[in-house]
Amino acid sequence: MKVAKLNTYIVATPEPHIGGMYWIFLSIETKCGILGVGEVYSASFHPEVVVKGIKDVFERYLKGHDPHHVERFYRECFSSGFTQRPDLTMMGVLSGLEMACWDIIGKAANKPIYELIGGKVHDKLRSYTYLYPKDKDGVLDYEDSELGAESAVSFMEQGFSAIKFDPAGPYSSYSGHQISLKRLSHCENYTLKIREAVGDNCDILIGTHGQLSPSSAVRLAKRLEKFDPLWFEEPVPPGQSSAMSEVAKKTKIPVATGERLTTKYEFYDVLKNNAASIIQMNLGRVGGILEAKKIASLSEVFYAQIAPHIYNGPVGAAASIQLSAATPNFLIMESVRTWDGFHSEVLKDSIQWSNGNIIPSDKPGLGIELNFDVVSSNSPYKGKKLHLSMNQKPYYADDD
Repeated sequence: MKVAKLNTYIVATPEPHIGGMYWIFLSIETKCGILGVGEVYSASFHPEVVVKGIKDVFERYLKGHDPHHVERFYRECFSSGFTQRPDLTMMGVLSGLEMACWDIIGKAANKPIYELIGGKVHDKLRSYTYLYPKDKDGVLDYEDSELGAESAVSFMEQGFSAIKFDPAGPYSSYSGHQISLKRLSHCENYTLKIREAVGDNCDILIGTHGQLSPSSAVRLAKRLEKFDPLWFEEPVPPGQSSAMSEVAKKTKIPVATGERLTTKYEFYDVLKNNAASIIQMNLGRVGGILEAKKIASLSEVFYAQIAPHIYNGPVGAAASIQLSAATPNFLIMESVRTWDGFHSEVLKDSIQWSNGNIIPSDKPGLGIELNFDVVSSNSPYKGKKLHLSMNQKPYYADDD
């Protein structure tokens, strides 16, 4: 079996762009006609630049090779150009192509991928969603705690047993910073409103997008501990696990991190420094399904659990479902609402979700098929923005 063809798709998401401004999908096909799909979660460059990278990596390291040989493919990408170190954009490209290889492998074996990476452990996967609070005009408003509470109740009534929100304000290119007393009080009040609204029926997950300095993160954690959150996510910017470790030592709230990290090496650094006990790899960035499985096993050694991050499209989500179903130390995974809306439209059959849980598909490969009519009608993305963008101004306390 040899890989022969590549196609790429930059799919524009409709407003309000839940899951990012666009999704980068790809498909590869073998000479014998088996098609596999993948998704690249790479936000550093405009997607047109990323697509050029996908084509280069495909021609250089995958075309003409057996898709089963994922270890070879990983090592050649990881070492490309005499790098041999974690490179976020290269690993994003690798991840999309690697999960497409696994889709082919599963289809060829007529098995879901989870049966090929250890076998199914979980019949259902607990999920959480971000809150999407809307005002009377239907516009998303993340600052109003009353609207946040209404959104939390709505998701709880749908069956979610965990909800996530970020009350710490806009994330800036200049983070981490010390947030103001006013913002600290807002975070405390917002979390209080959510806890009062859902009681003990839902876990609360606190996101911060790496906005805080270590001392500010500790101050915020002390205010929020009484609400017993399940986790405190990315309390400081990624890159220095020892700084995050200082936060973890000084709070009772479990620390979670990983959406901006890639490869086993960066996650090992987090784990060895006791910086986090909940690991949030994104399958479209981390280095592929096999690399994610290795990180999950490494986490198991440290008695840490995984909670895959999925603020992107449903192909990357499908890869996370395959990993999670075969992972003993799985905790919970991100769900973009109930996989309705455009996340459903772009697939022939929606991701299965029931009463707060994602149900792993028993179909071969990734368990999903793209609706290429919908993909084509929403391609290419013509905007200039990146998948996600940060505030370009520094944080000022009086802006609160």
